[in-house]
Amino acid sequence: MADTLRLEVVTPTRRVLEVRASEVRVPGAVGELGILPGHTPLLTSLGTGELKWTEDSKEERLVVQGGFAEVQPDAVTVLASVAEAADEIDFEAAVEAHADAVEKLKTAPSEEFDELDAALRLAEARKQIASGGGS
Repeated sequence: MADTLRLEVVTPTRRVLEVRASEVRVPGAVGELGILPGHTPLLTSLGTGELKWTEDSKEERLVVQGGFAEVQPDAVTVLASVAEAADEIDFEAAVEAHADAVEKLKTAPSEEFDELDAALRLAEARKQIASGGGS
């Protein structure tokens, strides 16, 4: 079994990342999924949050939202609707988006809840990554 696996992150418009990682943590739709080399193959839907990986003993992170992750024993391929690194995120805009989503959720009709909740989660993840904080 190899010590690392290939991690590739793509969106509909670009390849965001391709690295070798010793560990990957994916925000699945029902919780975080930890992946090590040799993992059993699987396909999972993505939630919104931090995609984390360990590369050369250093933890790295991206914000991801929506899509799927395919896991093979030697590779993780993430097909995300949104994938952003810290240097691509406007922290002030994320703070504003978070506050806006919180306010709208207070009075939102039930049919708008899922969309606003997704916006809130994305803003929270963007704030976390852009501020350099861990989760």
